Amino acid sequence: MRLLILGCGRVGATLANLMNKDGHDVTVIDLSNDAFDRLGAEFEGQTIVGDGTDEDVLVRAGIEEADAFAAVTNGDNRNIMAAQIAKHTFGVHKVICRIYDPIRQETYNALGLESISPTVVGAKLMKTALLNDAPRMQSAVQSIAEGRGVPQQNAAEREKSLTTKAATGENR
Repeated sequence: MRLLILGCGRVGATLANLMNKDGHDVTVIDLSNDAFDRLGAEFEGQTIVGDGTDEDVLVRAGIEEADAFAAVTNGDNRNIMAAQIAKHTFGVHKVICRIYDPIRQETYNALGLESISPTVVGAKLMKTALLNDAPRMQSAVQSIAEGRGVPQQNAAEREKSLTTKAATGENR
């Protein structure tokens, strides 16, 4: 897959390295040349310094041949604008953007822009971790990062577990 990533912060660099390691053709765009230091020496993709909302920069990065585009800068507005340009101007097949604001994310999802809100994802992971009494060797976030699901218990299993623990005194 030919992938363009806008933003080389922690998420952008991690995504770039994961996709590069899996053999995908990755180009990362960022306003700061120093941001590319996060990619490390093993990154074999391309880097472009520039504004990912600038069509000339996107063309230079290869957007016309891109199969996918991910906008993961720290700015909701920049991510939304870049994602819309990738999708509507260049016709990139798979476009995803990060939107911190959950209300904005719902609005743009309803308008057909595929987005992920780390605010919502993080809150749901925290809720799961708080409500799940099963002991873990790893965090829910680590499990997801490794491509595994977060262990879930249905209500009956959770009730049985809590009742058993109460009867044996394990919760004391």
